[in-house]
Formats: sequence, C-alpha cells, structure tokens
Amino acid sequence: MQNQDGAVADREKESAVSIPISEVDDWANFADDDIMQQQSAIHAEEAKKIPFVGDKYLLCCNLTVLASYLLYAVTLFQGNSLSVVSLSNTNYPMPMKNGWTVFIIFAILITCGIEKFCYMELQEPLSMLAAEYESGSPILLEKIKVLDQQYAAIRRTRGDGNCFFRSFMFSYLEHILESQDRAEVDRIKGNVEECRKTLQSLGHTDFTFEDFFSLFLEQLECVLQGNEDSIRFSPFFSQDELILRSRDQSISDYVVMFFRFVTSGEIRKRSEFFEPFILGLTNATVEQFCKSSVEPMGEESDHVHITALSDALGVPIRVVYLDRSSCDIGGVSVNHHDFLPTSANKSNAKGGSTVPVKPFITLLYRPGHYDILYPK
Repeated sequence: MQNQDGAVADREKESAVSIPISEVDDWANFADDDIMQQQSAIHAEEAKKIPFVGDKYLLCCNLTVLASYLLYAVTLFQGNSLSVVSLSNTNYPMPMKNGWTVFIIFAILITCGIEKFCYMELQEPLSMLAAEYESGSPILLEKIKVLDQQYAAIRRTRGDGNCFFRSFMFSYLEHILESQDRAEVDRIKGNVEECRKTLQSLGHTDFTFEDFFSLFLEQLECVLQGNEDSIRFSPFFSQDELILRSRDQSISDYVVMFFRFVTSGEIRKRSEFFEPFILGLTNATVEQFCKSSVEPMGEESDHVHITALSDALGVPIRVVYLDRSSCDIGGVSVNHHDFLPTSANKSNAKGGSTVPVKPFITLLYRPGHYDILYPK
C-alpha cells in the first residue's frame, strides 16, 4: 500500500513540471466572467481532493461545546446549584459544588474549543500552512513554498461559511487603520450610499438593513485616528482593538450581513449579467439564488459573490488559488486573479476620487475557504 501511495506522489511531482505550454493557464488575462466559469468547473473536483482542516476545527468546536453542556447536565442531575461565569463574551452556568475544579476543566474546554477557532486568528508564517499538508499532495507543498517567497504571513478565519466576508471585512479595515486614507473612506461611503439606494429601489425597507449599514460605517470612522467618531467610540484604536472587534459576534456578524445585503443588491440590480453564471451553479433564478445562497448567514461565497461585492463597493480584490492546477514549465506556479471593479462604479466616489486600481486586499482560496494573505 505504501508503494502505491509513493507511486501516486511521484506521478504528481512529475506532472508539476511536465505540463505542456498549451495547458498553462494565464489567469491574469482572464476577465471575471471567464474566471467564474473556470473556477466553478473545478470547484467540486478540487473540494474532494483537498479537505479543509477548518471544517475539522469547527466540528471539534461543536463537540467541545456539546461536552460542556453534558457537564451541565451531570451537575444538575447530581443536584448541585449553579452560578454564572462569563467566558468568551458568553455567560455560562457553573456548579457551586467543587466549583474551582469544574471551573478549570470548563475553562480548558471553552479555551480549546472556542477561542482557538475564533472568527479571526493572529498572523502566522506560511510554514504553519505547510504543516497541514505534510502527508498530502507534493504539488500543494511546492505551491506553499512559492507562496512563502511572495507572502510574509497568513491570517486564518473561521470556516463557517462566512469566511470570505469576514476576511474582506478585516483586511479592508486593517488597510484603512494602517493607511489612514480619509479619501478612500469618503469614496467608499459614496458607494455605500448607492448600495442603500439600490436596496430601496429593489423593495427593501430601511429597517431591514439600516442597522447593518450603520455599524459598518461606524467601524470605518473608528479606524480613522483623531476624528470625532474615533474619539467618541474608541480614542485609542489599535490593531488589537480591531482584532477584538472582529472576534465580537455582535459586530462581526452585523458587518457580514452588511456585505451580504450589498452583494445581493448588486446581483439583483445586474441580474442579466450574473444570471448565466448563477445558472451554471444552480437551477435557481437570480432572486432565489440571492435569498438562498447570498443573504443567509453561513452560505459559502463563490466568484459571483466576489465580483458583485467588488463592483458594488469599488474595492479591488486579489484571490490566490491553492490547488493542483496550472503548472509552469520548469516549476510549480500559483494562480491568482484580480477582481477589479467595473468602471460604472467610479462615478459613485465622493469628491471625484477614483477607485483603487491595484488590489490591497489579498485572500488565499482553498476549496470552500478563504484566509488573508500579507504580501512581503
């Protein structure tokens, strides 16, 4: 059996350097519609080849929480009284009898099960990513080496179906925090106002989305240092504060819902453009697709979602693909595609400023999941 596995690995290594020139994909020259068609075609196949460990993390987290509640049940069955302890911004009942022993056990369970798999992790070197595939495909390990030459770090997000939107949220706000680009904030506010008008024209009443819009705009103002809203909400805003907010469910989920409403509105507004690609993914109509695959929390994002969000907000996004495809002669290459906003959105900017052309948001895509990459 080991000999068979070794033979498969050897064939993969050979294929990594023997692809004819005609089969080398030049993704940089593809339009968004081309890339949506290609990636949708390989999505199902690649998902079978490369299991995403984040799904295992989420399963572990759920099992840990289940074990914790079993602990409650045993405690209640024994007739012990309960108090309340706050962990991870959540209140949990705790037994009074043998309280310290149970508290330590419970704290370990919560720390390992929830904090480890929070919405947004700290930066880590790409060598940590390579460790996930040590016993996997040699091609993927070679591609991670290529990534390590171009990118300084990776920031993981929870694999709960909202990873694209959470990655976009954190990366964009982090860019504003570091650049303090008031012109960019003013520009995107103009696009947000257009998105609001789009939803209103599509029949949405303000109360269905207003809270989500307001919270996103509040986050924008908070990351700008020295302005009135920053002083009022968080006078000493730092990256640590941004991480804490991104891990706060009440903030993170609301901003994700803001992005989902914006994405849905853009798809429905330009239904003729998106319809062919939606039909390639499902038999649903544009309206049904938005209601079932865009607006609900936990629904995964594809190239349709990325294109729509990038166009609506006027923010270019680079997506780097970690898969087995597209090898150059003489070595392994890593594909990427830049989602550039349509020119129609440039007129929405406040003060006449134009949308950025070069992406400052870089995401790593593995089938079913997105993380954040940091260029060197």
